[in-house]
Amino acid sequence: MKYGIALFPTDSSISPVELATACETRGFESLWFPEHSHIPASRRTPFPAGGDLPKQYYDVYEPFISLAAAAAVTTTLKLATGVCLVVQRDPIQTAKDVATLDRVSNGRFLFGIGGGWNAEEMENHGTNPKTRFSLMRERVAAMKAIWTQTKAEYHGKLVDFEPIMTWPKPVQKPHPPVLVGGGWPGAAKRAIEYGDGWMPIYIPRHLHKRIPEFWDAAKTAGRDRSNLELTIFGMAPDADEIARFAEAGASRAVFMLPSEPAEKILPQLDKLAAIAR
Repeated sequence: MKYGIALFPTDSSISPVELATACETRGFESLWFPEHSHIPASRRTPFPAGGDLPKQYYDVYEPFISLAAAAAVTTTLKLATGVCLVVQRDPIQTAKDVATLDRVSNGRFLFGIGGGWNAEEMENHGTNPKTRFSLMRERVAAMKAIWTQTKAEYHGKLVDFEPIMTWPKPVQKPHPPVLVGGGWPGAAKRAIEYGDGWMPIYIPRHLHKRIPEFWDAAKTAGRDRSNLELTIFGMAPDADEIARFAEAGASRAVFMLPSEPAEKILPQLDKLAAIAR
């Protein structure tokens, strides 16, 4: 089992640089930063977890810049988006962002992606929430073409461009792992179709039932644990629970920490590192 740390970096939290250094020193495998370009003031879409939307969603840093800063002060720590909202991003530019970060980190990037939940945020980017998953599929396919072809082109219903030349190409071949975030059954099926892994949020009673179904669906599609990774995002700091998920085929547990200053985060990292050990 590999262990990661996730946190919304903000101007009032521990910095990406200090957090990355602390994670690598303590032996964590990966560091995950989420993405929200903005939060529309209308707040029409309710927060999926219920209640008021936490301030960190408004304040979060841009993930690729934050992860590049983390890459500059580490050598082994993997840098990951958890998740990148590709439905709100231009695929040609995002492909370059991913490849560049993979280059400057010497092949340490994990591309966690998701379709998002905030409808008006998507709409501000010109995305129709009702077709966002079709859009995500096409944008990922287009980016794979860009990462792997000298003269890349893509022709879909929602993404279309003639042959282009763009570098750099990623260090990792054929490209950084694409880990699809979200729940069962939608995100799991998307991961099996075009991802390198599924990344569900930790909901224990639900997930314990669904993981066997996920592996059965993967097997039917010709996928298995050799080419499809299961990451549990927001994992509880419970050794027995982690062991249970490992037995079910999970290979990575990511702990979510609050957006707080270093004096509060570092002791929590020590406790999580002890559990990981």
